[in-house]
Amino acid sequence: MVLEDAVARAAADRQKVAPTKLAHVVFRTAAKQPMLDWYSKVLDGEVVFDNAFIGFITYDDEHHRVAVIEVPDLQRPERIGPGLHHVAFTYGSLTDLLHTYERLKAEDIRPQYCINHGPTTSMYYGDPDGNRVELQIDNFPTMEEATAWLNSPAFAENPIGVDFDPEELLAKHRRGVPEAELKRRPNIGPRGLPAR
Repeated sequence: MVLEDAVARAAADRQKVAPTKLAHVVFRTAAKQPMLDWYSKVLDGEVVFDNAFIGFITYDDEHHRVAVIEVPDLQRPERIGPGLHHVAFTYGSLTDLLHTYERLKAEDIRPQYCINHGPTTSMYYGDPDGNRVELQIDNFPTMEEATAWLNSPAFAENPIGVDFDPEELLAKHRRGVPEAELKRRPNIGPRGLPAR
């Protein structure tokens, strides 16, 4: 009872008790090895544990960021239904994102589509099981600026964003166009949800 009271008091003192980070994502698959290989390549990570049932990948100081569980005879769903739409990973700069794009292109891994959402510039890939993976950068220097943009009329008019060609973005980056200009989302007017 004393411990429960201490926990309740600590939560009340902080007014909000939230996670400190998103730790990892776990996928179920009938083909674990191709998934481990793909996520290791895409995230430039390493497999830190692997057995017949499960494998773990990390790309930073966390013990694992992605796990893959093998479930024999698992079937892919026939149609799109409720569930997870995508998982996103943020890079530190546009240079890092474009380097990753080129590295993956050399491995014949290409984005399915690319969108400047406003708060992020994003490239969407499909893993071997068809799950969507977003590789992104933040377009604003602070989260306060990004949040303010989410509350702007431009975002209300088009909450999806503007498609872009990664090759054109890469060429402009190589020509020395300032990063702030490359990350600025063009105004194309209203846009509905894409059929993806």
